[in-house]
Amino acid sequence: MPSPAAIGHQIVHGGPKLRQHCIIDDSVLRQIEAASAFAPLHMPSTLSVIRFALENFPGVPQVACFDTTFHSGLPEVARVLPIPRKLQSEGILRYGFHGLSIESIVHQLGNDLPNRVVVAHLGNGASITAVKGGRSVDTSMGLTPTGGVIMGTRSGDLDPGVLVYLLREKKFDAAMLEALVDRRSGLLGISGVGSDMRRLHEAASSNTDAALAVEMFCYGVRKQIAAMIAALDGVDLIVFTGGIGENDAQARAAICEGLSWIGALNSTNRETCARAFPSTRPDRAARFGLLRQRRMSKSHVIPASCYRTRIGLLEVGARAG
Repeated sequence: MPSPAAIGHQIVHGGPKLRQHCIIDDSVLRQIEAASAFAPLHMPSTLSVIRFALENFPGVPQVACFDTTFHSGLPEVARVLPIPRKLQSEGILRYGFHGLSIESIVHQLGNDLPNRVVVAHLGNGASITAVKGGRSVDTSMGLTPTGGVIMGTRSGDLDPGVLVYLLREKKFDAAMLEALVDRRSGLLGISGVGSDMRRLHEAASSNTDAALAVEMFCYGVRKQIAAMIAALDGVDLIVFTGGIGENDAQARAAICEGLSWIGALNSTNRETCARAFPSTRPDRAARFGLLRQRRMSKSHVIPASCYRTRIGLLEVGARAG
């Protein structure tokens, strides 16, 4: 088997200093290790794969492809968190995630990409992103992949006072809080049944907590989609992707039922997707499209990022020489 020309690594978080895809060297590896605090669910396994690749493919360029890169140009009004500026300067801000998935969707749509798109990446992790002119302008996840909408085992947005109460009155420490919001909450915490939407649908008819978990998930996604539509001043296309977004027609239908005011229609035919159609409201001049399914394919995004990063490095070297 020939040696690869380059190896690309999907990395959830690069911290405040690594905002663009880059070649992994000792300095970059140290910064990725330091960023583990921002995504403890994801980073340990990522780092083990990187170390394995570095050891077994010496001399082959290793490219870090960050899920935060697509959101690196967020406008200040969306990026800045309402905390003291000193903390902001230390990198505590909105990063956003699922960037490689959204970049893939933008690439797949190509010339058909409209100006205002909302991407609902719905899986065990879930986020909603507003894309204007091909760029992220707002997104539901924040400093970490724990924020935003309810997820499989993650809480999503939570009143900070809950955490303060648990620290003060229930004597939680940081590890206990982390386990709570990352591993014991979300669909699992609400239902007591599990984090898999398929299992919850099966249980919903006889288990009110399972039914509530599904309802809360769809309700929360619908609210976030509406918020992103406000950020975009309208919408031309909604894209559903991720395991739930692509495959769960029941969840999509529940989400879209609450968006009838913008003319959202939902096809339950898995073989078709409506790219654009006239609004159901005759008084709306704009056309609204619902892409009810878009397979999340990062198979071209990471190689393309590897190629651009490697070529950029070679060009810099050539100019320096």
